[in-house]
Amino acid sequence: MLALALFTVMGASSTVPAFAQSKKEKNENANLRAVEGLVTDSDNNPLNHAIVQIKDTKSLQVRSFITKEDGAYHFYGLSPNVDYELKADYQSDSSDKKTLSSFDSRKTANLNLVVKNKK
Repeated sequence: MLALALFTVMGASSTVPAFAQSKKEKNENANLRAVEGLVTDSDNNPLNHAIVQIKDTKSLQVRSFITKEDGAYHFYGLSPNVDYELKADYQSDSSDKKTLSSFDSRKTANLNLVVKNKK
């Protein structure tokens, strides 16, 4: 009986830190932000299979997203304390770079990228 009571107490105490940790993770995720938008050509047509890259200007880490038929892209889990550079490539053409600033306080920023044809 004593062993069962001791096991119950130890089991209950071991779940408390796990609960506190998951609550901390939720708070950290609540502080993150996202960016999304559309990739289009100069005539405002959505580009399927355009490659959107986002670069963390602090760590220089680059992530990529390949657009679907509607030209949409998104990146989640971004730090609010870092600036990010975004650009899109489609075949041999590229968009201008856009910056998501750390001063932009929106939880989800919308940045559309226009791929310009080289002539």
